[in-house]
Amino acid sequence: MSYFSDYREDVKSFLEHDPAASSAFEVIALYPGFKALRNHRKANFLFRHNMKLLARAMSQHCAHRTGIEIHPGATIGKRVCIDHGTGIVIGETTEIGNDCIIYQGVTLGGTGKDTGKRHPTIGNGVLIGAGAKVLGPINIGNHVKIAAGAVVVKDVDDNSTVVGVPGRIVRIDGERIDDLDQVNLPDPVMNAIRDNTILINELTKRIEKLEEDNK
Repeated sequence: MSYFSDYREDVKSFLEHDPAASSAFEVIALYPGFKALRNHRKANFLFRHNMKLLARAMSQHCAHRTGIEIHPGATIGKRVCIDHGTGIVIGETTEIGNDCIIYQGVTLGGTGKDTGKRHPTIGNGVLIGAGAKVLGPINIGNHVKIAAGAVVVKDVDDNSTVVGVPGRIVRIDGERIDDLDQVNLPDPVMNAIRDNTILINELTKRIEKLEEDNK
């Protein structure tokens, strides 16, 4: 794929995923997430061709301008959308697949204990909600949804949703969640509490009936 085709795909991704984007010109001229991604493409090229100091200088300059820090060694796929973006940190050995959406405040980082591959591998079509943290050399499967504020430190299978701290995994069997919906995600803890409440109420009624029958 040519540079210009890749460029057009990046613009199209922002237009599709951000309802506030009114035109391609607006995305190109004003969107910090788009600028950070395009800067990273160049910095990553330099990094891979052993011009690491220049690559780091480019990434740090972009971080000061946009508030988005992407290490030039990170691998980022096609049609990735960084929405808003302030406070995003993406580590050196992070790998991000195609068609992912990353919201502000996300950290794709290390734990401080690992060497070599220290950062997560993100599959295709993954949504990472605002403020979420994905830490360590873990694998996040395809079409995973990570809720806002979740902290993920373990592998996540395809087509799952992760919520809470630490992240709790919920399998979604064939049910698609809107990419723009970071709120209406299932919560396994609340579901368990609800189910237990229903069961307790049923047992209470049975006990009351037994007591009435024994009077």
